[in-house]
Formats: sequence, structure tokens, C-alpha cells
Amino acid sequence: MRPNAIELRDISRQYGGGDGGVTALNRVSLAFPPGTFTAVMGPSGSGKSTLLQCAAGLDRPTSGSVRIGDTELTGLSERRLTLLRRQRIGFVFQSFNLLPSLTAEQNVALPLRLAGRRVARAAVREALHRVGLGDRARHRPSELSGGQQQRVAIARALITRPEVLFGDEPTGALDTRTGREVLDLLRGLVDAEGRTVVMVTHDPVAASYADRVVFLVDGRVHGELCGASKGKIAAHMTELEALPC
Repeated sequence: MRPNAIELRDISRQYGGGDGGVTALNRVSLAFPPGTFTAVMGPSGSGKSTLLQCAAGLDRPTSGSVRIGDTELTGLSERRLTLLRRQRIGFVFQSFNLLPSLTAEQNVALPLRLAGRRVARAAVREALHRVGLGDRARHRPSELSGGQQQRVAIARALITRPEVLFGDEPTGALDTRTGREVLDLLRGLVDAEGRTVVMVTHDPVAASYADRVVFLVDGRVHGELCGASKGKIAAHMTELEALPC
């Protein structure tokens, strides 16, 4: 039996101490099976980004356990954690985070260079071709639209063949049509290639592309929906936002 792609067991994350301390996550337990697409939603300040950062090894929980596949992250040194992220995890952010002085193909190849791995130009071109940018390899970010830049960011995230792809508002800076093209691409990675995708979003339309939507309120899991429409997701979010503080 394959292990979960990601498993969070009773994780908490606190910032500061005493009366001024903030509990961003409060004993959260979640499992993300391989080959699934999960959206994480919740009101502002509910702990969505902290959850993503802890699950991806970008931040360490104050307590609890995080596993990527069969690897426990909690006790890893910073060096081993960095190596794990480079080899097994991909990231896509709202702001694209492309280096403006590099071409599309150079941006895509960057994770391989940072990991000290051989860069096969054919593999880089193939990654760009998969996201529909095979003819834009030599273009710099300033010569690409926002949607094209996000596609380069996805190709860069996929070049190391990660087990899990994390997205933090990956369509937040895009117009509606372009955002849906990116969501179609993410959905295809799950359906056609068996990738595992975890995406934080505030948009019910984006969340409707996922197999499952997990809701957070005040750092705790507050239910989930599976295979839900954008209308049902939006209605549930409205209910959550009306809860007393």
C-alpha cells in the first residue's frame, strides 16, 4: 500500500509567546493521497499559507509530524530539508518569482543547476512544450504575458519531477480566462500524470477544479467538500466568514 503523498499529524504552529503569541495552526491532521488535487480555503488569517509552508517544509511546525511519502520532515537538518525540497517538491506562487534577466528556458533549468544536476536542454524544452510554451524558450519574463509567466513557473516546478506540487494562489494575479487555462493545466497534471497538487486559494472557481476542498478557520480544520461545484464552495465560504470570531 502506497503511503500518502503528504501526511500531517496533529501539527501546531505558534508565533511568539505570552499574551502576544499567535497560534496559526492548532492541532491539524490531514492526509493527501497520491494522485489527488486538494484546494485549501478559509477566511483571512485562518492559517492557509502556514499550512502550506509546513506541509512543504518551508516552515517547521511547533509540534506534530509532517511526512512527505515515507520521509519524516520534523527531525531533518536544514541541509537535508533543502535537498528534499529541491528533489521531491515543486512550488508555484502568485507572483511567479521568475528571474527577469533569464530566459524562459534558463528559469526552468534553474532548480537543476541549484541542485548540481546535469541540465539536459531537451528536457527543459520538453517541460516548456508541456505547458504550451515550446516557442517561447528564449523569451525573458518581460516579453511574456502573466499567464505565460505562470506557465514557465509551472514548468520550472515540474523539471525535477516532484512528488508534490504546491500552489499558493497560483491564479491570483491572472485574469479569468488565463487563470482557467492554468487550472486546466494543473488538473491535467493530476489526471494524466498522477501528480499530487495542493493549492491554497480564495477563489471558489479555482477550488472547484480540485477533487477535495479543505476549509480552515482559526487554525483548525472546519470540514471539507469533495467534488463540489463553485456555487456550493462559495456558499460554504460565506457561512464560514459569518462565524463569530
